[in-house]
Amino acid sequence: MNQSVVIAPISESLSEFISSNQYSKIIVIADNHTKKHCYPVLKKILPKHSLVTVPAGESQKTLATCEKIWKAMTEEELDRHALVINIGGGVIGDMGGFCAAVYKRGIHFIQVPTTLLSQVDASVGGKLGIDFQGFKNHLGVFDLPEKVLIDPAFLNTLPEREIRSGFAEIIKHCLIADAAKWEEIRQKDFEDQNWQDLIAHSVKIKQQVVEQDPKEKGLRKILNFGHTLGHAVETCFLNKPQGQRLFHGEAIAIGMIMESYLSFARKMIDQQTLTDIEEFLFATYGKVNISAEDIEEIIALTRQDKKNKGKEVRFSLLKEAGQCEYDVVIAASEMRKAIAYYLG
Repeated sequence: MNQSVVIAPISESLSEFISSNQYSKIIVIADNHTKKHCYPVLKKILPKHSLVTVPAGESQKTLATCEKIWKAMTEEELDRHALVINIGGGVIGDMGGFCAAVYKRGIHFIQVPTTLLSQVDASVGGKLGIDFQGFKNHLGVFDLPEKVLIDPAFLNTLPEREIRSGFAEIIKHCLIADAAKWEEIRQKDFEDQNWQDLIAHSVKIKQQVVEQDPKEKGLRKILNFGHTLGHAVETCFLNKPQGQRLFHGEAIAIGMIMESYLSFARKMIDQQTLTDIEEFLFATYGKVNISAEDIEEIIALTRQDKKNKGKEVRFSLLKEAGQCEYDVVIAASEMRKAIAYYLG
């Protein structure tokens, strides 16, 4: 499995890609933010094309939004020699890629990830999908883009909270696969991190894992460290008022503290490793209040996790900093203790 990721100014990478390929038509999918802040850069480079704009946010990653995109593709009379360009964060990449993969049984698409989160995580690995009935990424397929074009300059268009959210996936990659890099990043404040270096580092780790296990049958599950409880927390908070909702990385940071505790409780990591992880994550993300009612909903939501087998809720937990083990079966009682540990 080989996926071509280019980290370079978009003016260079997109120009080269377009000049090297011939497509019958081009359609760009953006949200209202990337239409304003990022699309103008692409518009100057691209030949004649059409643009579909959808509202921003995880709440838009639905079949209803896909219908709007498929309707636009159909009205533009895109054939199987057309190209879809997804410009945005993980929501646009997941949903736009899913729409391309399903339309006429699949047309070519490229990803232009514009958030740190999508550049280090969603852009690599070919996972595409949408949320369904409140469950995150419940419907989807595996399909690789023709190219992923990463331009770190797009980070300048983001609020700090978006960059902090993306940093959680960088931390995860270090914790599961590179202990030395973990030591390096935890010695620095958030403001002092080298994003260009960390983007390249995360892409390399994720590519190495995905190439060995493209369909997540085994090893690729380690990329889900922090995500079993983290996704459940994120989904739970989707139902709260807008101001209380969590960004993906914020929820994953919570999940990593809880799942590091589970790793410690299972005697997989030592106390010092747990302390180092929780101190760094709390310093970077603060603490989120989780109510008693939320706790049972979060535990119930883990039963929909895609790593599960039968009624077993399976986690990916740390063996030590830089190593991860997958398919660890965890009981609801253990999850309650992990949530209680997070709440302190």
